[in-house]
Amino acid sequence: MDPDSPDAFLHIFLNLMAVMPWAALFWWSVIFVVVGALLGWWRGRVVEGIVWAVVLGPLGWIVVLGRPRPKPRPEPPPLPRRR
Repeated sequence: MDPDSPDAFLHIFLNLMAVMPWAALFWWSVIFVVVGALLGWWRGRVVEGIVWAVVLGPLGWIVVLGRPRPKPRPEPPPLPRRR
């Protein structure tokens, strides 16, 4: 390949994309998101666990585990029952 040709970058890029293991990358990403969702559920932050796992992969798990659990929202006391 002639590096001075106008479409050399495109050819090199397409050749690199052809050798990428796309199936393995897809399944690893799915596993990262599932584990992130489980860790987020355990910590009370499911959506946050999924987002961090999508953005950072397994490093997002550390972010989810490092953050404190959310405090429960204050609820009014229950009303007295009438019998």
